[in-house]
Amino acid sequence: MAQTFIFVPNPNQQMQVTTKAIILSSLKYGDTSLIVKAFTLSDGLKSYLLKGVLTSKKGKLKAAYFQPLTQLELVANHKNKGTLESIREARVTYHYQTLHSEIPKNAIALFLAEMLTNSIQEEERNEGLFYFVESAMQWLDTNTETTNFHIYFLMALTKYLGFYPDTTITDGGSFDLLEGEFTDNPTLNPNLSGENLNFFKRFLGINFDAIHSVKMKKANRQQLLQTLVLYFELHLQGFRKPKSLAILNEVFS
Repeated sequence: MAQTFIFVPNPNQQMQVTTKAIILSSLKYGDTSLIVKAFTLSDGLKSYLLKGVLTSKKGKLKAAYFQPLTQLELVANHKNKGTLESIREARVTYHYQTLHSEIPKNAIALFLAEMLTNSIQEEERNEGLFYFVESAMQWLDTNTETTNFHIYFLMALTKYLGFYPDTTITDGGSFDLLEGEFTDNPTLNPNLSGENLNFFKRFLGINFDAIHSVKMKKANRQQLLQTLVLYFELHLQGFRKPKSLAILNEVFS
């Protein structure tokens, strides 16, 4: 009589993965450990528990590697069960020269890291988004004309999150933030109009190298940024307004 074998998967089975990753946040856990959120090239958003990393002097993991927006290559164990994963090894793939040392750039980086943390929710591969964030942060690190960087970054980010403004018609007198389109027939929805609408339109269709060409007063930049944060709130379920927005505004005031 033939025997039938039934394969029962091991619930504790894990897979070792080598992947690029961008750190989004790190939170102290107990006295010695960190819980780190990272956006990985292989699997999208992942959370890791780094046991003892704050006191280890000889280990392969250093706490300094896990600052917001640090670009790493990880060797990690993924169970893919929605629980905290573990990291075996990490190395920096891009060493920032100015991002963490210049106060304005650091304020932008902390704000954008929080925006990304609040916006990326999927544990799934998204190569386009990963390479966009990777290259954008390297651009910020190596350029000096960066006062409009966060405005353009957020507008470009909406492409990868699925709510980029509809540019079929762009000559409307206002932009409906809920519908994501330009219109001459304003509704009760939150909208953008006037001088800041013109600045908003200027950012559409340009690239990072052209952001310095949009000349704005500080007040307009802050108002437009507030509007973009609201735009994210309206289109992403569970999105939380970033606490670092106030710090960013103070640095640029």
